[in-house]
Amino acid sequence: MDTPTPSGKPAAAKMNPLATFIFASRWLQVPLYLGLILAQGVYVWHFLLELLHLVEAAFGSQTALQALVTSIGYKPDAPLTSLNETVIMLVVLALIDVVMISNLLIMVIIGGYETFVSRLNIEGHPDQPEWLSHVDATVLKVKLGLSIIGISSIHLLKTFINAANYDSKVLIAQTAIHIAFLLSALAIAYTDRLLRSPARSH
Repeated sequence: MDTPTPSGKPAAAKMNPLATFIFASRWLQVPLYLGLILAQGVYVWHFLLELLHLVEAAFGSQTALQALVTSIGYKPDAPLTSLNETVIMLVVLALIDVVMISNLLIMVIIGGYETFVSRLNIEGHPDQPEWLSHVDATVLKVKLGLSIIGISSIHLLKTFINAANYDSKVLIAQTAIHIAFLLSALAIAYTDRLLRSPARSH
């Protein structure tokens, strides 16, 4: 039986050297999360660059306009001399896509570190994410699944807006992949509901 500590919580059982070594291996994941932080920095730079091009193109810069057209894969019927609604919409959707992927990265970095490496001890912090207080591996999977569906929706919308530049097979494939993401997220959420059902606890 564990001896209670002054805080009222039972003292941790003493671990043998092998168990200590295996448990400490979780710290090998730290470079992975640091790498994701660097990747997010790249996304921030890409976002700012696209935003700068959009603003410059709005003021008449042909160089910025061509950079935007190239980045979104838009192929107009006639040469563009100024921004049009389609280009603006595709660029804005691309910016939203970057934001959603950045949100996904934050969820993986913070939630993954908290779940699989070590506690962040941010309870009571005014900026603590609401979802972090009850996150576990299954909840993280569901939230990641929903985030991926959102990102897939943005990609699918971009493709449909720019459908003239895509083959019909690409449109069908992207739609099928999006439906597969939806079904996968529903399956994960349903499995989580079954595991958390009160009937399962008896």
